[in-house]
Amino acid sequence: MTTTTAGKVRGVDQDGIAVFRGIPYARSPFGPLRMAAPVPAEPWHGTRDATGFGPRPPQPPMFPGMPTWSSADGLDCLTLNVWSPDPGGSGLPVMVWIHGGAYLTGSADLPEFDARLLAGEGVVVVSFNYRVGMEGFGQVDGAPPNRGLLDQIAALRWVQENIAAFGGDPGRVTLFGESAGAGSIACLMTMPSAAGLFRRAIAQSVPGLFITPELAARVTAAVRARLGGASPYESAPEALITAANAVVAEEFAAEPRRWGALAFASIPFLPVVDGDVLPSLPWPALAAGAARDVDLVVGFNKDEFALFLASDPTPDDLLGHRFDAALATLAPPGADAAYRAALPGASVRELYGRLMSDWLFRMPSALLADAHAGRTFAYELAWSPTPLGACHGLDVPLTFGTLDTPLGTMLTGGAPEAETLSRRFLTAWTRFAATGDPGWPRHEPGTAITHVFDVRPSDVSDPEASSRALWSTTGITVTG
Repeated sequence: MTTTTAGKVRGVDQDGIAVFRGIPYARSPFGPLRMAAPVPAEPWHGTRDATGFGPRPPQPPMFPGMPTWSSADGLDCLTLNVWSPDPGGSGLPVMVWIHGGAYLTGSADLPEFDARLLAGEGVVVVSFNYRVGMEGFGQVDGAPPNRGLLDQIAALRWVQENIAAFGGDPGRVTLFGESAGAGSIACLMTMPSAAGLFRRAIAQSVPGLFITPELAARVTAAVRARLGGASPYESAPEALITAANAVVAEEFAAEPRRWGALAFASIPFLPVVDGDVLPSLPWPALAAGAARDVDLVVGFNKDEFALFLASDPTPDDLLGHRFDAALATLAPPGADAAYRAALPGASVRELYGRLMSDWLFRMPSALLADAHAGRTFAYELAWSPTPLGACHGLDVPLTFGTLDTPLGTMLTGGAPEAETLSRRFLTAWTRFAATGDPGWPRHEPGTAITHVFDVRPSDVSDPEASSRALWSTTGITVTG
């Protein structure tokens, strides 16, 4: 049993790790608090059972075949979870996981995020839910923008106020997250309201997707039209999800020129660069000196887009048209020639996959390392255990050691090297959380020393030099 600022909680022991699940860090963001900034959780009397995860936030299914979210599942979704190897102790490093999911889906209860092995390395691990989709990132009149990011800040404040009771050191907090979780970390590094809430960060596959308030308002207008003009405040969460899905499936697909980068990503809601909650894009902010006291590990997977391309039935001739459109809409000048020179003899599917990998994750991560030079360690996951290669998400089961979960089994293919690769991730990440050094040289733009996770690990200079040279000419821009 442990006492928090809101009351006592009782967890469970699993393999020598004290696990607490479903602890509220904020009140339910529905009813009078719908679309509002998070409000601290109400205190409770007695001892709260903390053995089960809290409800997921409203969202569409993450994968085909997953159950559809329903408000009957519960609306008190702003909860967090703690794994501690020594809740009666003090001063352990703290690692706070921010899940991904394209800012549209995701929750902290997935089996791939079980943190017992990480905690067994001598760290306290925290994970939490935050609002996604329209609830968390939709531009809504009268509501603060980027509510999902505000939820994350509320969870980090809870950590500062409570983690010592679980054996953690609030002065040694490391954020780590993948995909949209890594994009959130990039935001948090530059948001004034998050200053001082963490000391280190690990950003895995940072997406370069951000949106202007004007384009975000157009997305909201399209969703409202699907609702017959009803306000998001008045619409059930299920209705908002259905309307947003329809906008993506029908309007994004039918009018790609109108929606631009949003149509290629098929993501309707993104962090809004509003000038207040999120003052600017992270890349120029970091280059100008933001988060100068935060150490960073940042990297990407070599074949990021292969996961999405594998399920795309588009014939190669039509994919060629999509590649041409992507070059015109997304890529820097000269990209066609650069990719064909870097991949001689490549099929149009391979060229398109490389372009989309670079645009979505690889180059945003590489350029983030450049922007935060001097405090950064860069990495690339190149291990290719299945025909999907080093695809998006492969690093997640390696990070947590959850290799026997559905995602872990699918992405690693049960390869015997998975245990060794996972051990290297676990060791590097927990070492960085404890000391600020993951075990390889720092990144500098001139040499771009990068640690390559593979069957045989290595530290090499700029392993993706051709892509980095191409994308560094324009950098990352706001979608608008």
